[in-house]
Amino acid sequence: MKISKLCERFNLTIGITLSIFFSNSVLKAQDTFSIVAVDSVTGEVGSAGASCVDMFNLPQYATDFICDNIPGIGVITTQAAYQPGNQTNARARMIAGDTPSQIIAWLIANDVQSNPGIRQYGIAAFVNGSPETAAHTGANCTDYKNHITGAYYSIQGNILLGQQVLDSMQSRFLNEPGDLACKLMAALQGAKMVGADNRCTTDGTSSLFAFVKVSQPADPYGSPSFLVSVKTHDNSGIEPIDTLQTIFDAAHTCGPAGLQESDAGNDFVNVYPNPTTHSLIVSFKEKPGKERKCVIRDAEGKAIFNKKIPSGYNVDMKSWKSGVYFVEVGEGKNISHHKILKP
Repeated sequence: MKISKLCERFNLTIGITLSIFFSNSVLKAQDTFSIVAVDSVTGEVGSAGASCVDMFNLPQYATDFICDNIPGIGVITTQAAYQPGNQTNARARMIAGDTPSQIIAWLIANDVQSNPGIRQYGIAAFVNGSPETAAHTGANCTDYKNHITGAYYSIQGNILLGQQVLDSMQSRFLNEPGDLACKLMAALQGAKMVGADNRCTTDGTSSLFAFVKVSQPADPYGSPSFLVSVKTHDNSGIEPIDTLQTIFDAAHTCGPAGLQESDAGNDFVNVYPNPTTHSLIVSFKEKPGKERKCVIRDAEGKAIFNKKIPSGYNVDMKSWKSGVYFVEVGEGKNISHHKILKP
């Protein structure tokens, strides 16, 4: 669909991603912004995105088509001059065990039209149980274009108002204390500005459609446990992210994070209090004298505490910033994961 307004309005990818282009019965979309992310505590994979494309003109495509959730493994966003063949190939590489960086390299080398310069991808996946990410923004995607990757998320966009769209998405995503669905919805709220997809400037909205979807590890492929989406007509003046928020709130509750979020079965560790403002106590349910490796990461995945500790160890958090922290205790396959909130 390369109608002038569509060509001027399409592109956004995050831990964020979207895309559309239609010609000779083949969707070749240009899309605006999107985000993809994984949660190593719950095993969830999720995505969210939005774009200034009137999806009522493309009834054969679901609103969330640019983001491919593969339960228990990862998620891929395939946007900017979208080609179904590239998305299918990316999924096959992920299922075969390629890392996000390997998938990106393969897609660039094997683009179905030999034109990777017009594509944009964002990938987040579990590699040997740990999150990894990678992204690609082709040099010939429509400006403004860029991507941001973190330890467990990737945010992408093109045809953007500017870098502020991606930066705002990242900030809202990282500072939302709720679960993965809540963080993805918050990321979209970060992009809620007139002309985020600059083709929608004349509409007075950020975009024309938006979605959030999250898959649990046991979900069948193509049937995510959580999916909300909305599409609006061009020139309707309706902000889709606000409408999506209303639908989201009716389907999902975003309370404070914390409360003991730990891996089932790995219950040999107690981490408390939670939430906490000054200190965190890490104790083991086993004989005294045992030391275990403890790693605490911030919301961006950076290890800010890493040492072997005895049971009952008191971690001083007074100088740490407010936010969500991830605690890993143990080594090898015997690791207990906990999510902690510092208000």
